[in-house]
Amino acid sequence: MLPVKAANKNPGNNPNCVGENVSPQLSWVNTPAGTKSFALLMVDPEGRGGAGVNHWVAYGIPADVTGFAEGEVSKEGPKYVGGKSTQGVGFYSGPCTPPNVQPHHYTFVLIATDLEAKELAPGLTKDEVTAKIVPAGAPSRAKGSAGIIGLFVKP
Repeated sequence: MLPVKAANKNPGNNPNCVGENVSPQLSWVNTPAGTKSFALLMVDPEGRGGAGVNHWVAYGIPADVTGFAEGEVSKEGPKYVGGKSTQGVGFYSGPCTPPNVQPHHYTFVLIATDLEAKELAPGLTKDEVTAKIVPAGAPSRAKGSAGIIGLFVKP
């Protein structure tokens, strides 16, 4: 379970946003050979009635970066290029689940790529980033991936 502080904060516009928007600590090891950068995506597949919500789109994470401290990606930072989430921001945007539902699954997917860290422009959506990593009719730029799921429901 993600802690309440990891939920987004926006009670004026959305009463389901009950937290402090503090990003969780994330770390990884065993970088695949040939990795030049990472992409990190956070998706809630149950959000928006099953249409899904892209809570964070980050890429251009240098291969020597092995994680982010708690709260580090709750704002723009120098260790990643911010994409465009469903909320329209390039940094972590925490859960805002409605009350009285089953916990939503917040899937964090880390993708090792052979893309240079500054190869992709800021502001790309999840679909645009994944199309650059796995281009149609061309070899995949992915070297490997890993994921973890955090659960959250409005307390």
